Amino acid sequence: MASNDETLALAAAEGDGPAFAILVERHYDRIHRTAWRLLGTRDAAEDAAQEVCAALPAKLRRYDGRAKFTTWLTSVVLNAARDQLRRAAARARVTEAWGEADRLRRAGDAARAREAAWLAEAMSALPGSVRETVVLILGEEMTQAEAAAALGVAEGTVAWRMSEAKKTLRALARAEPPLEGGPHV
Repeated sequence: MASNDETLALAAAEGDGPAFAILVERHYDRIHRTAWRLLGTRDAAEDAAQEVCAALPAKLRRYDGRAKFTTWLTSVVLNAARDQLRRAAARARVTEAWGEADRLRRAGDAARAREAAWLAEAMSALPGSVRETVVLILGEEMTQAEAAAALGVAEGTVAWRMSEAKKTLRALARAEPPLEGGPHV
């Protein structure tokens, strides 16, 4: 069954199991990757991805086909990640969620580990809405229009958030002593 996502989503909303299976197979990696980038750990991403997949049949009943399926799906993942972050706020800090620094340290690449740690700390300094926008634009390589649709905001808001992120990251980079091979913002 080779069909576009929107057609498959509408069929799955009507109870078409094979259409649903194709959608999940096509987009599970996107769901997991987006959740990982928003939540910062593999375990949290797996929990969110499973949560999204389990809720997807019911959520698809509200999909009307007006938005691109991947944009709509990104909104579902964003909401699941936001819910998970709210539940986990008392237990974990965002910088701990970006486990890349520890992985790099164990691998012996100290310069890259310092850069990853700096980036994790810098990302945690961004307000949640700005961080989400950065993840979608830079991490998921969405256009501003796609990110705006996924976030439910105007394109101008996305542009403003990216501008704020750049200003914040530049200020943080200027405040830090230069790292050998470190971030140049």
